[in-house]
Amino acid sequence: MAEHLFHLTAKWPGGRNDVGTIEAGQLKTRVSIPPEMDGPGIGTNPDEMLLGAAATCYIITLAAMMERSKLEKDQLEMESVGVVDVTNGVITYKKIIHKPHIILKLGATDKEIALAQRLAEKAENSCMISRAIQGNVSVELVTNIEIAK
Repeated sequence: MAEHLFHLTAKWPGGRNDVGTIEAGQLKTRVSIPPEMDGPGIGTNPDEMLLGAAATCYIITLAAMMERSKLEKDQLEMESVGVVDVTNGVITYKKIIHKPHIILKLGATDKEIALAQRLAEKAENSCMISRAIQGNVSVELVTNIEIAK
């Protein structure tokens, strides 16, 4: 069994609406509460970072699965949306919606389109971040597959 350790250092100089910093490997940024939650909105925030972790894990997993399956793509892009619910003062990260846009190489077959759809779904279940949040944050997938023109 191999274990990989990731380290993060956080500094927070003051109270709720202050601005702190985090450093973890190549990630170095300022952090604060987002303006949607009455914060200063400087740098990033936990909501964006969770969305970023889920989205990057998913798209990297999908790209790797497509490569292993020898499914050639012209382009792979994605938009993701994080839905945070605030009810009675309780803040809950409700769901993440991934919207991958897969453009297959010119001449892709129906079989390759079906494979792209299966891999898009399988990547969601295989991504370690999706597995980590499973049962707490629902993840939805809205896949758009096209063939290059």
